[in-house]
Amino acid sequence: MVHFVGAGPGAPDLITLRGERLLKTADAVIYAGSLVNPALLGLCKAGCKIYNSARMTLEQVLAVMEEAHRAGLDAVRLHTGDPSVFGALREQLDALDQRGIPWDITPGVSSFCGAAGALGAEYTLPGVSQSVILTRMAGRTPVPEKESMAKLAAHGASMAVFLSAGMLEELSTELLKGAYSADTPAAIVYKATWPEERVIRCTVGDLPQAGAGVTKTALVLVGDFLGGAYERSRLYDPAFSTGFREERA
Repeated sequence: MVHFVGAGPGAPDLITLRGERLLKTADAVIYAGSLVNPALLGLCKAGCKIYNSARMTLEQVLAVMEEAHRAGLDAVRLHTGDPSVFGALREQLDALDQRGIPWDITPGVSSFCGAAGALGAEYTLPGVSQSVILTRMAGRTPVPEKESMAKLAAHGASMAVFLSAGMLEELSTELLKGAYSADTPAAIVYKATWPEERVIRCTVGDLPQAGAGVTKTALVLVGDFLGGAYERSRLYDPAFSTGFREERA
């Protein structure tokens, strides 16, 4: 069996209980290089074979998984955050299916959640934004034209931009083509939840200057949810009835 495990955003105690158990009992662990806190590898049992996928191709990763399966061993593929977000997950699952190798997935805490925690922010504020866009700038990996940054920015929704810290000049330019202004609040969160976490609050207009020197392992958050004004939630309004609370006069 191959267990895909979300390692969480960085802090070792933000892995799930299931993920920790699987990591402790695994016979082989393939982890996502410098993006996974090495403290988590300390949970591995004696004799566990540990592989750094930053130095491996997909074919080499699959070979390790297949070798473990043939030997009747359990392997953990340790991804950053949650495997379903920029984890190159589907290609691994499809390849395992073709080989008849069983797998399961243990979700993890994504870094966009860790970044919001670092900022004390809520992405879905009533009267401000009820949608969150998770995306990235096009680089060596392209994005579909219909999902260009400028087109997504047209929504003015809360946005978490992955894998783009090294392109802040271009990012700012593209965001300003949409519904955001130069004064729209923004933030750069470097290594959210890690001991070296760094939070930089800024605006869309001054993203390039604010993030000078930050080139990787950082998320860019954009939107008015980082600002001040918002509406009170209807869910906890005394005048709003629910299935558990009667409306009051």
